[in-house]
Amino acid sequence: MAYEVKDISLAEQGKKQIEWAEAQMGGLLKVRERFLKEKPLSGIRVGMALHVTKETAVLVRTLRAGGAEVSITGCNPLSTQDDVAAALAEEGVEVYAWRGETNDEYYKNLNKVLDFKPQITIDDGCDLVTEIHTKRTELLNDVFAGAEETTTGIIRLHAMVKDNALKYPMIAVNDSNTKHLVDNYYGTGQSSIDGILRATNILIAGKNFVVSGYGPCGKGVAMRAKGMGANVIVVEVDPFRALQAHFDGYRVMPAADAAKIGDIFLTVTGNKSVISIEHMKSMKDGAIVANSGHFDAEIDMRNLEKESKKRNIRPSMDEYILNGKRIYILGEGRLVNLAAAEGHPSLVMSFSFCDQALAVEYAVRNRGKLEAKVYTLPKEVDEEVALMHLDALGIKHDKLTDEQKKYLVSWREGT
Repeated sequence: MAYEVKDISLAEQGKKQIEWAEAQMGGLLKVRERFLKEKPLSGIRVGMALHVTKETAVLVRTLRAGGAEVSITGCNPLSTQDDVAAALAEEGVEVYAWRGETNDEYYKNLNKVLDFKPQITIDDGCDLVTEIHTKRTELLNDVFAGAEETTTGIIRLHAMVKDNALKYPMIAVNDSNTKHLVDNYYGTGQSSIDGILRATNILIAGKNFVVSGYGPCGKGVAMRAKGMGANVIVVEVDPFRALQAHFDGYRVMPAADAAKIGDIFLTVTGNKSVISIEHMKSMKDGAIVANSGHFDAEIDMRNLEKESKKRNIRPSMDEYILNGKRIYILGEGRLVNLAAAEGHPSLVMSFSFCDQALAVEYAVRNRGKLEAKVYTLPKEVDEEVALMHLDALGIKHDKLTDEQKKYLVSWREGT
């Protein structure tokens, strides 16, 4: 078996973790049930760079049930759950991932997955795609499609299209309603707060909680912080989203102003240097800074490391003395919901990974028919995922009558 994990003896505990996730991922299990019967992915090699969590393991099992061969690595040095990686390895999956990888180890593991010569890539952050297009171009003959999980990766993909650099079709799974309006909104909101609490055990009530970015992730975070009694401040560059934040009842201001009064800072933008060294210099003594955007570039960690003294206070929390003040960075500036907690709840990831599994099936069905650009899954697939979860949750919903269906496609009937 080809694998490299921290400790294969953790496999038994990992299997229990996966079992617990499966108990809450009824929608994805429905996809697996059909895949087992139809084998739509038979013989397809799928290379994955995702957070190696118990939920991702359920996706791996689902793809393999459909006939796919899978090789997987992590998409963030601190997000792998070592017991889950061991369980996948014991099941015969090519897995190269462990928590605490160095940057060099991270890229070596990406390339081990690429040595598998995948025909379909599944990315969370676009690193596999970028590596293929910049350093492993010989693999472009093998890859016929890919799928991207997150906002950050979609930003990179659109930049590639703009530069005429993208060489194979990519499905923007993140753009499906059942992904970004569930995973980003409900998942990021809950899991980011969870990570902050596990790292610090602070009281959120009464704190000035600064959220940088008011997309679906930021909206979810702001809602939950408000629900816990925080005074929420939103920093946003998009004019309409800034208005939305204002109308949702939050204070809106530039980052430089928020930096002076915030107690807790969380970035969720997909951009870099959202919290700069100058922002941190103007923060209060004891400010807590965290990130839930995909890469650690959102906080200017490089300059912070240069200009301050650091010591570790507790797991996932480091103290930096900057201009005589204490700044606390959570999870090394990486995804706090995975570095300090366990990521999104399993039910949330059932939606996202249904989209991923069906995106792979869609790519196989349309092999050779798609151009090298970014696609969104058809609306029918989005609705199928929603329907599977309504059924799994035992929720009944209303349906249109024949008269209503006719009315919605006609134009003659008015007042």
